[in-house]
Amino acid sequence: MAVFIRSVSGVLIILVMIGLGYVLSRRGWFDDQAPRLIARLVTQIALPAYMISTITAKFSATTLKATLPDLRFPIISMTIMFGLSIVAFHLFRIHDDHRGLFESMFLNSNTVFVGLPVNEALFGSKSLPFVLVYYMANTTFFWTLGVYLIQRDGKDKAKFNLKDTLQKIFSPPLLGFIFGVILVLLNIQLPDWIMQDFQYVGGLTIPLSMVFIGTAIAGAGLQNIRIDRDSLGILLGRFIVAPTLMAFLVIPTGLPALMKQVFILQAAMPVMTNAPVVAKLYRADADYAAIMVTETTLLSLVVIPILMVIVQQIV
Repeated sequence: MAVFIRSVSGVLIILVMIGLGYVLSRRGWFDDQAPRLIARLVTQIALPAYMISTITAKFSATTLKATLPDLRFPIISMTIMFGLSIVAFHLFRIHDDHRGLFESMFLNSNTVFVGLPVNEALFGSKSLPFVLVYYMANTTFFWTLGVYLIQRDGKDKAKFNLKDTLQKIFSPPLLGFIFGVILVLLNIQLPDWIMQDFQYVGGLTIPLSMVFIGTAIAGAGLQNIRIDRDSLGILLGRFIVAPTLMAFLVIPTGLPALMKQVFILQAAMPVMTNAPVVAKLYRADADYAAIMVTETTLLSLVVIPILMVIVQQIV
C-alpha cells in the first residue's frame, strides 16, 4: 500500500503541472507558437544544462563505465518491439495510411517530457543516470527508424537522409549528455558559478515539460479522444507489451534493482511528443499522432501507479 500511495503521490505531482499547462492554454495564455517555444526551451536550453549538471553530480568515472554497457537492454527491447509492431499492425488490421505512424508509436516511448519527471518523482534524483541511459537508445531509434516509418505514411516518397538524421540524433540534449560524460571521464571540474547556472537552467526542464504536455493535450482536444483498433494497438504496445518485454529482459540479470525498475517504467511511457511534429512535417496524419499522444499521456497517469506496485513486487 505504501508503494501505491507513493506512486499516486508522484503522479499527482506530475498531474498538477500538466493541469496547469492545460488550464492556462484553455484560458488563452498561450498562442499557437507557445508550445513550440516551450519545447525548444526544454530540448535546446534546459535539458542540455540538466544533463550536464546531473551527470557530473551523479556519476563517477567508475559508475559511468559500469552503467553505459547496460544500454544494450533498451536496444534489444526496442529491436524486438519493432518486430512486434509489424505483427500488431496486421493483427489489429490497421489502415495502411497509418502503418508507419502505428509502428513508430508502438515502438518509441516519451522518455524525456514524461519519463524524466515521473522517475524523479517516484525514485528521486538517484534514478536519473538510468533514465539517461534509456534516453540514449530511445532517441536514436526514434530519429532513425521511427522517423523513416512516419515518412512512409506521408505524401512524399520516404527517404533516409544521413546528415539530417545525425543532426536529430546528436541533438542538444544528447550533446549535453556526451559533454557531461566527457567531463566525468576526464575528471574535469568546471567553475562553481558555471555549474550553478547549469543547475538553475536545468531546473526548468521538468516543470516546463509538464506545462508543454498540458498545452499539447489542450491543443489535441479531449473531445477528439477515441477508442478504436488504431488506438487499442498503441495502448497495448505502450502499456503492456513494452514493459512486459523489458521485465523479461532485465529481471533475470544482476542489474541493480533501481535500474530494472527505471527501465521497465521507461518502456511503459506514452507516445513520443515529437511524433505529431514529424507527421506534420512529412504530411502524414498528424491528428492521429496528436490524439495518441493525448490518450497515452492521460492513461499513463492511471497505469504508472499500478505498474509501480507490480514492479516493486517482482524486482
